[in-house]
Amino acid sequence: MLEKIKNAVQRSYIYLVLILSLVISFSSFKESPAQHISQIKDRPITFTADEVIHDKELGIMKASGSVEVFNNRQVLLADKISYNQLQDMVTASGNVSLLDSTGHVLFAEYMELSSDFKSAFIRNIKIRLSDNARIVANEARRDDGNVMKMRNAIYSPCNTCATMPDQTPLWQLKAKKIIHNQKQQELEYYDVWMEMAGIPVMYTPYFWHPDPTVKRKSGFLVPSTGGSTFLGTTLTTPYYYAISPNKDLTISPTITTEERVLMSGTYRELSNNSALNFGGSLTHDSNDDIRGHIKGTAKFDIDEKWRWGFDLNRSTDDTYLRRYGFPSPRFLTTKTYAEGFSRRNYFAAEAYSFQGTAIEDDPGQSPLILPLITYNRQSAIGRLGSSTTFNANSIVMTRKDGNDTRRISADIGWHLPLIGKRGDITKFSFTTRGDLYHVSNLSLNDNLNKYSGFSSRIRPQLKANWRLPLARQHGMVSQTLEPIASAIISPYGGNSPKIPNDDSVNLEFDDTNLFSDNIFTGYDRVEGGARIKYGLKWGLVGLGGGHTTIFVGQRYRPKDDDTYALGSGLEGHLSDFVGRVSVSPGIHLNLMYRTRIDKDNFSFKRNELEIGTGPPALRIAANYIFFDAQNDADFPGREEISGSISTKLNRFWRSRIASRYDLEGNGDLRNLNLNLTYDCECFTLSTTINRQFYKDRDLKPNDSILFKLTFKTLGDIRTGLDSNN
Repeated sequence: MLEKIKNAVQRSYIYLVLILSLVISFSSFKESPAQHISQIKDRPITFTADEVIHDKELGIMKASGSVEVFNNRQVLLADKISYNQLQDMVTASGNVSLLDSTGHVLFAEYMELSSDFKSAFIRNIKIRLSDNARIVANEARRDDGNVMKMRNAIYSPCNTCATMPDQTPLWQLKAKKIIHNQKQQELEYYDVWMEMAGIPVMYTPYFWHPDPTVKRKSGFLVPSTGGSTFLGTTLTTPYYYAISPNKDLTISPTITTEERVLMSGTYRELSNNSALNFGGSLTHDSNDDIRGHIKGTAKFDIDEKWRWGFDLNRSTDDTYLRRYGFPSPRFLTTKTYAEGFSRRNYFAAEAYSFQGTAIEDDPGQSPLILPLITYNRQSAIGRLGSSTTFNANSIVMTRKDGNDTRRISADIGWHLPLIGKRGDITKFSFTTRGDLYHVSNLSLNDNLNKYSGFSSRIRPQLKANWRLPLARQHGMVSQTLEPIASAIISPYGGNSPKIPNDDSVNLEFDDTNLFSDNIFTGYDRVEGGARIKYGLKWGLVGLGGGHTTIFVGQRYRPKDDDTYALGSGLEGHLSDFVGRVSVSPGIHLNLMYRTRIDKDNFSFKRNELEIGTGPPALRIAANYIFFDAQNDADFPGREEISGSISTKLNRFWRSRIASRYDLEGNGDLRNLNLNLTYDCECFTLSTTINRQFYKDRDLKPNDSILFKLTFKTLGDIRTGLDSNN
């Protein structure tokens, strides 16, 4: 009890000394008491300590033992703090640390600060920035609370081992002087060397970069170099312009030794109701041709239900993108759309244009779609769980050469799901679909005749789906067995030669569309007549997460139908068998196999195999695909194998080799890629060697090597070489 009273008296004495010291300090300032009281209100100061001593004659207050001073969102910690009221100076010593309002922390054994902490002199300073990067300097001076000037300083964002704090960081910047301007949010370096593992590798008299509080700042980005047989040696120096908090622009001029300057850029904008992202390039090449491309997306929210936007993707010629190293898809698609969502309703109006990049593409045959209108409605659940659907679709398609098509399609359906006493699930559906076409210059009879005019069809359809999921638990394994069947009745025919086939040319029969109402991908071709589909799915699931599933299925038609192309697997009464096997006993093995087997001789018409096995230390992945060509299909048969081997050598090093081999004909290696990467918390080094065997007009097989160095807080450095054979 006496001890508690003693402690209370000591605390009361300390508080009394603090109050008296503040009262005495008022008379020491040159400003009027009213002015000083106003400043104190704007900048309240609070501190705690184990012991406080006040020398009234000298005007010095001393605090010791876990001293904490709080001043305008700044915190000063030290073993000892002395405040000289006459000089308005604070001296801190012993395990000193200062946390400022931006999240930066200053460490030292000795500091001299003004009472408002805006000015300071510090010896042997260590700074931990808000992104955990560190600065060490012999001495530092802080001015106006914003500028920190450091002498003989070192900057590095790399961590050092806790058991070896004196270990040299992987990379660091050593400078005679570093200035941290917190108002301008910049770190400036004078007379600076970059060291890698303690070895100087690069020097510059001046260098700067934004401090960690900056998310975006205008300025030049790290240049990148490269080279190719076509372009020669290249140098790209991007400039980033932060237009506003939600807009930016990057301009990237590329200087080449064999061609003229290439200008490229990207503009981005993001707001609460819109998003824009546009990029493009332009050059005037050595043949006096203007070449370039544009690629962009835009989305705008009109309100909570409606939005509109567009995708823009165009190039001046087919080979430009590959020639200058930009991503080159098979088709460049430009799209404009508006869409609305309302409970169970969806509406979309779209327009499309296409640009092919292959030599066999005919621009005159490329369609312009304007407009494509889609409407879908799903009703609420009614009596007995039934529901209705309504879908409408309309398209206007024009070409410079070839047929033009205008189509209106609509279907209405009624659906009733039922659950039997044994757990079997049956779903009955009745739908009716109507299509109205108007065509111009449609080729008939192997292009001997042309047709222009109207054609139509009405397709009622009755469908019943049935499945019986069965499950059994046996020890650590759960087993499932599910027979599935579907029966559909609809009129025969429906694919008149006066109806064009624009969206259903290519048909791939596999396990994914076995139970589809219409196996064709689009609207222009329909299935007719009675047909039965059946399959069996079996699976095992372990408590540890492993699983295996096997599925096999087939279709039956009581009547032949010439709608399906030869080689599709659907020509006869019985279709080919389709199946899928998926095996994943654990995280170190994943296997998926899909196939189509001829119903007559059980030969394989399609094989797809994907396998990934091994831990991260050695991971092997392989893909094999084979399928026969079909009559009237755009795509020929294919047989190819691709694979990769990746290794994680240790915590920092990883490597990967990947290739693709065409097994058709004589067999050719299409692509070979090798990569070696070093990755730690502050630095990434990636080396990629790539061999492309692609040929197309002025494009030849290409060898390239790319080096990419990523320095945390500084950016990327890229350089490489290309060689065409």
